[in-house]
Amino acid sequence: MAVGDFLERAELGFAGSAGVVDEPLQPAPPVPASTYGRLGERVRAWQAGLDALGVGVGERVAVVSHNSARLLELLFAVPMSGRICVPVNFRLRPAEVDYIVRQSNASVLLVDPELDEALSSVTARHRFVLGERTESELMRFGVEPRPWADPDEDATATINYTSGTTARPKGVQLTHRNIWMSGLTLALHTRVWERDVYLHTLPMFHCNGWGMPYVMAGLGVKQVILRKVDGAEILRRVAEHGVTLMCGAPAVWNAVLEAAASWEGEIPGRDRVRIVCAGAPPPSRTIQRVQEELGWEFMQIYGLTETSPLLTINRSRPADDGLPAPERARKLSRAGLPALGVKLRLAESGEVLARSNVVLAGYWDKPQETAAALEGGWFRTGDGGTIDPEDGHLTISDRKKDVIVTGGENVSSIEVEDTIFSHPAVREVAVIGVPHEKWGETIKALVVLAAGAAADEAEIIAHCKQRMAGYKAPTSVEFRESIPRTATGKTQKYVLRRPYWADRDREVN
Repeated sequence: MAVGDFLERAELGFAGSAGVVDEPLQPAPPVPASTYGRLGERVRAWQAGLDALGVGVGERVAVVSHNSARLLELLFAVPMSGRICVPVNFRLRPAEVDYIVRQSNASVLLVDPELDEALSSVTARHRFVLGERTESELMRFGVEPRPWADPDEDATATINYTSGTTARPKGVQLTHRNIWMSGLTLALHTRVWERDVYLHTLPMFHCNGWGMPYVMAGLGVKQVILRKVDGAEILRRVAEHGVTLMCGAPAVWNAVLEAAASWEGEIPGRDRVRIVCAGAPPPSRTIQRVQEELGWEFMQIYGLTETSPLLTINRSRPADDGLPAPERARKLSRAGLPALGVKLRLAESGEVLARSNVVLAGYWDKPQETAAALEGGWFRTGDGGTIDPEDGHLTISDRKKDVIVTGGENVSSIEVEDTIFSHPAVREVAVIGVPHEKWGETIKALVVLAAGAAADEAEIIAHCKQRMAGYKAPTSVEFRESIPRTATGKTQKYVLRRPYWADRDREVN
């Protein structure tokens, strides 16, 4: 099982079919709309260029980019040649990107032109700006690339960095087999077929766009690139391209609902579009609105970057058709039933444990963290949950790890605390996630100032935004006299969170 299998089938069966429609509005000239035959040619041109640079099997190629056809091509080209692709979150600050490039020891760094100036201090042995210059200086059209001499399904295909319980992100090693199995089961459960049209509303750096670029190619599905999420633009492209399938965090669908309120005419895609939601369970009211106001089918999945990501999927069953709309929506707000090939169980603490072919090979160059995450042969998700004894559906109730999911992005509360603590006026700080209607959760900082020091909310937030990605900064700051701790000095975050979640039955949103 290798990621090249998907493109190989696309070229064999769909060489003349529409393949990739690039984002038209971007700083680099867009890649002309191409067939799957042309996609294969461009992928081989990337590979031949990496050959010419002397980039060997197993070396890392980092890409920092918004959604684009070139990023999609590299998600194929790099691992198909036995190299390892490192897709990097384009929202990160230069210091954060620099850490990832250095920690992965990337030989090549490819940067979106919009990010070039901001990331000018971040470099590697070979550095390129994506666009016309990579076409002329790196890609080698018409040159047959060196084949991967010894393909191995257990070889690392990508390293995807995720925020966890430490201030530094960890590189998740996903193998060819991981990606293959996750993509296959996701396609099965969402019933992808050759007549679908897929819109990339999900950032491709997120777990390789959940593997959708591969699956869609293997089934000859037309793929439309969206660079930045905009509710009205999503509706427009659904209408223009006949989109049938999309994936994204709750914030994406909230943006579409907002845009739909002022959309002129019939909402496009009614009774045709299927959406897959992940990142956090949206309110059941949002699910009901998607179904009633948009007429789109709503599905929910649960997983982590470490699980490629698919662990569970929740899709309405025929037995639920007769239920009132609010009850159907409530059922869909659960994480769902384990995907085919996934086994789940609960630890005594209530933590969700998983075993499957989609579980990571390990954290890059972090053997201790790998051993802890895979202790006993089960992956520790860090999420607390319950499993319904009647239908086997999982519900996520809280997070054991100090991770806040805001707008579908994982944020380490420890990282935010470290940044706030670097402010000279701060003596103590605790960061928690609190409910937010649009983003699911948002970041709140509880701060104790040093004796005689002064700082206000705006100053603390600005301090964070200067040092880390904007989405990681708190949206509110509350000043306190003290922060509750255990006898051993550990912050009692469950006590801090309790007032904000008092009217909810679980501490995730």
